[in-house]
Amino acid sequence: MSSVFDLQVTVQPEHIDPLGQVNNVMYLQWMQQVASAHVDALGLGLKEYLALKHAMVPVEHHVQYRKPAFVGDQIILRSWLSDLDALYSYRQYAFFRRQDQALLFVGKTQFACIEIATGRPKRLSPSFIQAYQPVAKELNPLDFSQSYLL
Repeated sequence: MSSVFDLQVTVQPEHIDPLGQVNNVMYLQWMQQVASAHVDALGLGLKEYLALKHAMVPVEHHVQYRKPAFVGDQIILRSWLSDLDALYSYRQYAFFRRQDQALLFVGKTQFACIEIATGRPKRLSPSFIQAYQPVAKELNPLDFSQSYLL
């Protein structure tokens, strides 16, 4: 079983849009950042992708912005794997403000396995299936009182 994974970021002035809140593009960058850190922690990140000659790449994102974030806010980027099949893995995200546990953002990404050399779809290898198991059913990733920071 995979686990819930947390990464903390502090909102910087360069993350802010003209309206004074975090720019929506930052959330996509944070999705990539926490997903990469999580797969590295699971032992199957970029280095391993290159050695195996296949990789997981995003094919579809769904995002929902709930509340704004501002300079100085400490944000917990939470992510977990929610499903897996022969070709795809599915990752979810919940970003919340540490100070008040306000849910700021939720998202989902569908990842496809591809051969790096050709970009063609490939069935998930046993390495991927073993590492990218969905989170245990008894865990509630939306329980923000629980920390998964390393």
